[in-house]
Amino acid sequence: MTNPMYRQIAEDLREQIESGGLPPGHQLRTELELREHYGASRNTVRDAIKWLTTLGLVETKPGQGTFVVSKINPYVTTLTADPKGPGGDIGPASDAVADETQNRIITSTDPQVEIQKAQASVARRLSITEGAQIISRHQRRYIDGTPWSLQTSFYPMEFVLKGASRLIQADDIQPGTVSYLAEALDLQQVGYRDLIKVRAPEVTEAIFFSLPQDGRVGVFEIFRTAFDQTYMPMRLTVTVFPTDRNEFIINVGDVPPFDPSTDDT
Repeated sequence: MTNPMYRQIAEDLREQIESGGLPPGHQLRTELELREHYGASRNTVRDAIKWLTTLGLVETKPGQGTFVVSKINPYVTTLTADPKGPGGDIGPASDAVADETQNRIITSTDPQVEIQKAQASVARRLSITEGAQIISRHQRRYIDGTPWSLQTSFYPMEFVLKGASRLIQADDIQPGTVSYLAEALDLQQVGYRDLIKVRAPEVTEAIFFSLPQDGRVGVFEIFRTAFDQTYMPMRLTVTVFPTDRNEFIINVGDVPPFDPSTDDT
């Protein structure tokens, strides 16, 4: 069965994109030029562009034209890390660091610190009363200058009142909040639980990550609840990752370190 005309046009353009004949950032011919080139109607050409857009190969910018989308090299995050390690966040340290295993540079903004009243979902995960005061620490994180994730950690206000005053300072806590809370409050993080959801991005997330507003590129939302030595929740970290530039690894058992050069996916 012969593909409809719009699919034939889309496949031809797709081959040019994947072969490098139409490189990332390249502007496609105008609609009129495509109609003349393929001898097709306006609707047929528009359907072909819609198909390529759905595949994430091109994007149309109002008033400018249609462009080949630049491919993003995904970043691989191992979710099963040492729960007693110094950081405890999802992913590498938040300061500017070089990840030599993936040849990437990781940076983040200074924490945006707020005192809030715990919403029901946060209160439930921290085992505190809804409306109780909490500390939130929010950061925007980047890989090689490209927006990579949005991360917010929540802590009970009780921690500050007991002496962990650095939680309300708008600075990174080195070597990490796990180590800091162990030193300041003798809270030992012994484990964590991750709940992973996939959803369409909110408007602010789509803008930050430069995602299509129609929701065809989703986001991962990971809720990480950390537990202390009494098995009480001591922190909730909510991290949002766009699906077009993130991959995750979960290690079970005794396995060698991940080597991206041998990944065959």
